[in-house]
Amino acid sequence: MLSKALLRLGAGAARHPWRVVVAWLVAAALAVLAAIAVGGRTADSMTAPGLDSGRAAELIERAGTGQEGMTAQVVVAPLDGGATFFGDDGVRAALVRLQAEVGRLPHVLGTSDPAGALEAGGAAAVRGGLVSADGRVAVVRVQYPDQSRLSAEDLGALVDLGDRLRAELPLRIEMGGGLFYAFSDPDGGVSELIGLLAAAAILFLAFGSFVAAALPIGMAVFGLTVGVATMTVLAGVMDVPTFAPVLGSMVGLGVGIDYALFVLARHREYLARGCDPHEAAGRAVATAGRPVVFAGGTVVVSILGLAVANVPFMTVGGFAVSIVVLIMVVASVTLLPAFLGAAGARLARAGRIGRALRTGRPGRPAGQRDGVAGAAPAAGWRRWIGHVSRHPVPYAIGAAGLLLAATLPVLGLRVGLPDDGSLPHSRTERRAYDLVAEGFGPGTNGPLVIAADPAGDAGVLDRLVGAVAADPGIASVAPMHVDRATGIATVVVFPTTSPQERATADTIARLRTDVLPSAIGHGPARAHVGGAAASLSDVGRRTSQRLPVLVAAVLAMSFLLLVLVFRSILVPLKAVVLNLLSIGAAYGVMVAVFQWGWGGALIGLEATVPIVSFIPMFLFAILFGLSMDYEVFLLSRVREEYLRTGDNGTAIVEGVSRTARIITSAALIMVAVFLSFAVAEDPSTKMFGLGLATAIFIDATVVRMVLVPATMTLLGRTNWWLPKWLDRVLPRGPVGTDGTDDIGAGSEGGASGPRLVDR
Repeated sequence: MLSKALLRLGAGAARHPWRVVVAWLVAAALAVLAAIAVGGRTADSMTAPGLDSGRAAELIERAGTGQEGMTAQVVVAPLDGGATFFGDDGVRAALVRLQAEVGRLPHVLGTSDPAGALEAGGAAAVRGGLVSADGRVAVVRVQYPDQSRLSAEDLGALVDLGDRLRAELPLRIEMGGGLFYAFSDPDGGVSELIGLLAAAAILFLAFGSFVAAALPIGMAVFGLTVGVATMTVLAGVMDVPTFAPVLGSMVGLGVGIDYALFVLARHREYLARGCDPHEAAGRAVATAGRPVVFAGGTVVVSILGLAVANVPFMTVGGFAVSIVVLIMVVASVTLLPAFLGAAGARLARAGRIGRALRTGRPGRPAGQRDGVAGAAPAAGWRRWIGHVSRHPVPYAIGAAGLLLAATLPVLGLRVGLPDDGSLPHSRTERRAYDLVAEGFGPGTNGPLVIAADPAGDAGVLDRLVGAVAADPGIASVAPMHVDRATGIATVVVFPTTSPQERATADTIARLRTDVLPSAIGHGPARAHVGGAAASLSDVGRRTSQRLPVLVAAVLAMSFLLLVLVFRSILVPLKAVVLNLLSIGAAYGVMVAVFQWGWGGALIGLEATVPIVSFIPMFLFAILFGLSMDYEVFLLSRVREEYLRTGDNGTAIVEGVSRTARIITSAALIMVAVFLSFAVAEDPSTKMFGLGLATAIFIDATVVRMVLVPATMTLLGRTNWWLPKWLDRVLPRGPVGTDGTDDIGAGSEGGASGPRLVDR
């Protein structure tokens, strides 16, 4: 029985707290040492099997053009607004020196030569895309080897050189490119600190005790240290995407503190009943730990479901994040009870707010009245739930209408990947992006690379270049490079539109379906469109195609689990539909903020951006798992009251009102943690933070406190309807998620009481 195993685990940890704490310290130290010794850096490989951009990358690698390595660009302009590179010998000499010093940096394979092109003639410099037509912007493109041979020191050397030359040369110097994207420190450190401080404040208000507030924070920090270090070790053997540590920290902090809150609240309840601290910790883990294990397992399984997208970086990213969640679950049932045992009876002392929260904890034994082991739940919550239950139709229609209205912007969802143009102006990458767009046109920031294998037909290359140059979506075409050994040709082309615009994706699609096939004909030659913009467009299309598959898989899994837990058909069906409404509303808010710009300034968003292509799929997997936490805690209490009283109305009012405080407090912590990431500089981090915070807020308020009581009231006794044949098929026994205090009673999963079964 799961509860008995958790009882022994929690009680043992509480009786020998320092052994457990030392074991976790050793585990954290080993994880950190392993991360230092064999860990790797995160790396973004925005490719997937079977994509046209992937085939282009294979040809480019075979041709050995060097374009498969890491790049950076140094964008310069004269400080004197009237000077140009065409007519001012001083700024031209400064450009020569800058290029020479950049070329001498470690690991630099080569640079473009705008100064040399100017000497050959201004037209050559303009035609090569090295100097703008007005002579006011020049670009030094820097070629590095593959990312595996580089480190953050290479980025630091380039940045330090720029800082030094800004003081010595009459040039405005800005930098950007793939080197910055790969090795810039990801957002997270400050956001994590803000999230921890906000969570600590909420926990103190909830429990009225510094000790009680510190324990969940300490457990979360331990778990996060081990989790992120493990993720770093994982990065040493596979390509862990750069967003994984930030997302892992975000989700890990949220679920870790939430899970600790559930266990801690139950522990204090047992202390108030007169249990000694060791017994209270064991019983808290045995009861609250069961839904923690279930909820954490659901989150892990949902995130691992990202594998259905068949996009490797998403699969690896989901695996890395799920490791952090799993570690938080283990910490909740081992490290936290050790802390509880070490704290002893001090946790029994609570402030007024803490006592009120504790009395609202779900899963008290059937028939026990809440005394200071608990007085009745807060009268305000009971009055509210009772009011909703007496007027279920208007509240159900109103709340559902509100969520559907919030979901409507999803119809305009546009996926892509924010580029440097979406960064704040304080970043040199953004300033470099703006200079390039100003001097050369917006499409220069997102060049496409066409790779072609003529298969012996030399004439096909000229036809291909001519056809591409004639396309209305292409602004210019750079000189073609042909590898003598393989015959593979590569040509860089610049769209007329920026990488974020839908027109760029349309241009890529047109090149593939119309332009290239017409130029190549029916012979053996082949050509593919690659480059970062094409790769991101392909990945966005792949994730959009696979999102319905993920949704169907997660919905089916969640429905079956809830049927097993609650032995009902309509309750799980209702839960699935309501979860979809809250997630849809979160998507709608994201579209309104990031694509339409509504309230973007509040989170530091300086320009509208498309929704990152892989974020909707990630958010769905994570949010559906997290929403199941609250679903299980709330419905467990309602089911328990129904089995005890046989009255649906009483069960709804009692169950929801008794869980309201703990759910809203837990949700408030998650919202605070997630919103702390919404103010990060990177738009992707902002999207994750705002999307998660919005969905959790809606789920814990509109859904749990309005729609759930309203719909369950309307369904009446049919909430618990179960066909007779299914009742016989479903396994009976310890499901381990209803939160009932059955330790030693043997009643888990077998509580008596009315249940509506189709005979």
